Amino acid sequence: QVHVVESGGGLVQARGSLRLSCAASTSTFSIDAMGWYRQARGKERELVATITRGGSTNYADSVKGRFTISRNNAKNTVALQMTGLKPEDTAVYYCNVRAGYSWTAQRSDYWGQGTQVTVSS
Repeated sequence: QVHVVESGGGLVQARGSLRLSCAASTSTFSIDAMGWYRQARGKERELVATITRGGSTNYADSVKGRFTISRNNAKNTVALQMTGLKPEDTAVYYCNVRAGYSWTAQRSDYWGQGTQVTVSS
């Protein structure tokens, strides 16, 4: 019921910058929190940053001060501006959308297909 599409990954040198974008489309659900997760090869998926509909943000300690998450509620989009990139930021980045019917509290997670970010040293 929610279609999620990411864009903006690629190859960048250490200390460089990248911007990831995500667009969610739904005709039936209300979208609450949006966020970014990442999964490096051989590791579990981990939270990078989330943002509520009201604009409250949460960041992983490893990216605080380097990454900035933002969203546009009218367009159901979320972006992740990444600066000061490090080789350890290399991973597949996934957009996450929490959504559900507006008249219930139940929410489900919807994921994009992922976009590769590779940081060379």
